[in-house]
Amino acid sequence: MGNDNWPEIGEFVVCTVKNVTDFGAYVELEEFGGREGFIHISEIKAGWVKYVRDYVREGQKIVCKVLNVDPSRGHIDLSLKDVNEHQRRAKIQDWKNEQKATKWLQFVAEETESEGDESGLQALHEKLVEEFGSAYSAFEEAAVEGENAFKGLKVNKKYLQSIIKIAGENIKLPFVDIAGYVDLTCDLPNGIEIIKQSLHAANSISDVDGEDIKLEVSYTGAPRYRIKVIAPDYKKAESVLKKSAQTAVDTIAKLGGHGIFKRHIESAKA
Repeated sequence: MGNDNWPEIGEFVVCTVKNVTDFGAYVELEEFGGREGFIHISEIKAGWVKYVRDYVREGQKIVCKVLNVDPSRGHIDLSLKDVNEHQRRAKIQDWKNEQKATKWLQFVAEETESEGDESGLQALHEKLVEEFGSAYSAFEEAAVEGENAFKGLKVNKKYLQSIIKIAGENIKLPFVDIAGYVDLTCDLPNGIEIIKQSLHAANSISDVDGEDIKLEVSYTGAPRYRIKVIAPDYKKAESVLKKSAQTAVDTIAKLGGHGIFKRHIESAKA
């Protein structure tokens, strides 16, 4: 963020402790151009505080809550005691992620030979924050969705291509997405109903394996059905895919039909 920005009341901010006194601590707000804030001794910790240095020290990174902002006086009142451990961890992680995104945007500048275009890069950063909530979120979306993440967004195409490339190189997706195919046939009079039962059985596997598994069964063209699995890791996804496909094959065989699982279909588009 630039020097013209001020934090909002109630916002959590990352600070570096600069000076500890008997009555509080002066800190520098990392995300707001190094603006100075003050934590009164009464906002250090709930209860009585005898020595401020028992709780904060110079050079320490802390997370504070903004109590009051007075731009005319250049004054920011902060609280350390109003931040719980969960809020502290979440804010620190968000801050670290934004630092990564800022570094990645520098990579974008280097890759697109735009290092000297500071205004253009700043505008890009602001647009990403406006559209995605943060620059890091934009890179995350780019890693997951590729160009689809930026549909309708008016941004230089060379920037977008570079963002997608750098996102793919630096962000490890929390889930993997794989697919396989089953061919199901049944010549009995109620063959269609039997195939439906087999697909239903295959689709129920995700309920057994947990909430973190997403399984979709779709029709691709007789007699082929696509099974798509989204899971936290490849090993689990592969296991669920095979289990689901085998369930479909076993179910239809018991009911008088025939099924076969094919992990890859060259002519099919995953």
